[in-house]
Amino acid sequence: MTPTFEADERAVRGSNHTGMRQFNERIVLQAIRLHGAIPKADLARLTQLSSQTVSVIVSRLLDDGLLIKQERIRGKIGQPSVPLSLDPDGAISLGVQVGRRSLEVLACDFVGQVRYRHEFHYAYPDPAQVLPCIQQGLDALQTQLGPLWGRVVGLGLTSPLSMDKWASLLGSQAHNALAGWQHMDLKHEVEAMTHLPVSFAKDTTAACVAELLQGHGQNVRSFLYVFVGTFVGGGLVLSGHIDIGHRGNAGAIGSLPVGVARDGMAPPQLLEVASGWQLEQALLKAGLDPLLVQHDTIMDATYAGYTGPWLEQAGLALAMTVASGAAMLDLDAVVIDGSLARPLIDALLQRTRERLAAYKFDGMHQPALLAGRVGAHARALGGSLLPLHTQFFPDKDIFLKPSMA
Repeated sequence: MTPTFEADERAVRGSNHTGMRQFNERIVLQAIRLHGAIPKADLARLTQLSSQTVSVIVSRLLDDGLLIKQERIRGKIGQPSVPLSLDPDGAISLGVQVGRRSLEVLACDFVGQVRYRHEFHYAYPDPAQVLPCIQQGLDALQTQLGPLWGRVVGLGLTSPLSMDKWASLLGSQAHNALAGWQHMDLKHEVEAMTHLPVSFAKDTTAACVAELLQGHGQNVRSFLYVFVGTFVGGGLVLSGHIDIGHRGNAGAIGSLPVGVARDGMAPPQLLEVASGWQLEQALLKAGLDPLLVQHDTIMDATYAGYTGPWLEQAGLALAMTVASGAAMLDLDAVVIDGSLARPLIDALLQRTRERLAAYKFDGMHQPALLAGRVGAHARALGGSLLPLHTQFFPDKDIFLKPSMA
């Protein structure tokens, strides 16, 4: 049965008091983003601003190149109305996502659509390799954007908070590459490459915000977000807003213990049993390409001996995560997405659903288990949305930017 949820009631309400110019502009832009092309009269009704205030704001936004007029709507009573929509070229934002196995650099327009994307892959995230790739990607975007480069408003940077951690899990060969991150300020390094303001968000938080803004977050109020990549991680949305916690660890499910400590032995953490890394290593040990995890062919019968055991252990661990999250957070849903091949993510979702059937939900709400809508590029897309939302939309703190220390 298809789950149903309460309608999203995030406010798009302005104020008619003086001194609220910037806030009211953002409210108008938010109303158009949520409702699509809309005439000024409907904007006034939705935002509860006066018609005069809306007219002044719309004129200003048109002059700034942030709005465009659509074809007049005729055939109704009264004067023909002119719907207003966001101008995709009104503002451009860049995103840089630094991962443990890949790097992504992209440009996103004012309506959240990706214009250009560049991807780089590596065995381990050696800063000596990663930083030049970032510069290469930024140079390529400037060339591709041409005159639109002048509309770029900022750069959103995402990465794991502690790139150098879990070197033991990645293996001895990764140790030297990861050691280079211990005393590096990545944000500072990227700021030195560009004149643009740079904002930072943890990678899984960025992915979660992309899902909030362009995926299930449009009609699901509270959900735990699970992103399965090289390592598994997550994010948390409560009442339509990202919640990262005081220390930035809310939703950090990779560190969640999945078991009970016995005889002084700590149980494994979720990232040790439900990350793509374990499947990659099984393939590598068999002499196969570990990057098969990113290709649809990974679900061929040829590889069932590797995918089957991984799906079982990961599904068991994620089912426990879902049940634990439901007990603590009263969730509407748990959303699972990742950078692995979509058929593999779908199979993981199904296995998790099957293993979840063994859990009791007496006294609590069982959340719906949903496939993420944004997909493999969620982390980079979320990063690119950061400058747009901090500068143009009322919920400017939708990303809470923790220190990278």
